Amino acid sequence: MGDPAGVGPTIIAKAINKLGRIVPLVIFGDFWILKKKGISKLPKEVEFIDLNKVKPDRFSFGLVHPDNSRAAIAYLDKAIEFLKRGQVDCLVTCPISKEGLAKAGFSWSGHTEYLAEKENCPDLVMMLLNNRLRISLVTRHLPLGSVPSSITPKLLSKTILKTNQALKEYFLLTKPKIVVCGINPHASDNGVIGKEELTIVKPVLKRLLKKGISVYGPFPADVALAEAYEGRFDAAVAMYHDQALIPLKFLGNDQGVNLTLGLPFVRTSPLHGTAFDIAATSKANPSSLISAIFMAVKCSLNQKKALAKIS
Repeated sequence: MGDPAGVGPTIIAKAINKLGRIVPLVIFGDFWILKKKGISKLPKEVEFIDLNKVKPDRFSFGLVHPDNSRAAIAYLDKAIEFLKRGQVDCLVTCPISKEGLAKAGFSWSGHTEYLAEKENCPDLVMMLLNNRLRISLVTRHLPLGSVPSSITPKLLSKTILKTNQALKEYFLLTKPKIVVCGINPHASDNGVIGKEELTIVKPVLKRLLKKGISVYGPFPADVALAEAYEGRFDAAVAMYHDQALIPLKFLGNDQGVNLTLGLPFVRTSPLHGTAFDIAATSKANPSSLISAIFMAVKCSLNQKKALAKIS
């Protein structure tokens, strides 16, 4: 359910109405909150695990509160238990609040960072995608001024390799082609506008090419993403958060999905936040959540096919 005071309950309710008889769902949260969004009876294909973590007398939609963030983490922990027991195949998370997590005393900035620690998977990669683009992020939630010094050969190499593996495992591509964005404008114009492309990016790409990875660049970000959009590459690697988010959201926020690479299970989420300003209303659009559900199912089924081929 994510943060119960955000749009999670609304988009879940709408997704149930659209998908409840198509996709077997297990939902983790507080059922009385979902009832406030018009769901009183569930289709037989939908199971609700009611954790009763939120007290009604302290709850209000649209309110950032540490209790709601603690509830969101409790929902996630229970879902992970089900995953590890094989009771569910994949995980879809509704949005949580970074501010709420901080108020609750948590050090994680979001689901991805929490999952990395809980699952002992420090090398997670965030891939953002829609029906035209797949973009992996080298850095995620960092101040822009910290980005250049944070991009190391090891981090860049890991991001490209995780992306290559995911394209094979989740999308069944036998020889994926990956384009890498530059950090600086014009990918530095051969060192005129910054040196990172020459000192960090190009040596990494050269080493990976020798290992048989089909990786290209660094190209100016506008060129790289335009060519990925045209289908010349199977995925792009962006250096920082907004380098990826801006083109994705211009193409339509409704269909965007966040896919986490490097976990022992498939995890997706909608490409939007808690939207506290509209949480008390019925305005929230469920399209990104529905896309995230279908993407999780697709990747999970493809992963099983890929593993079957190996075995």
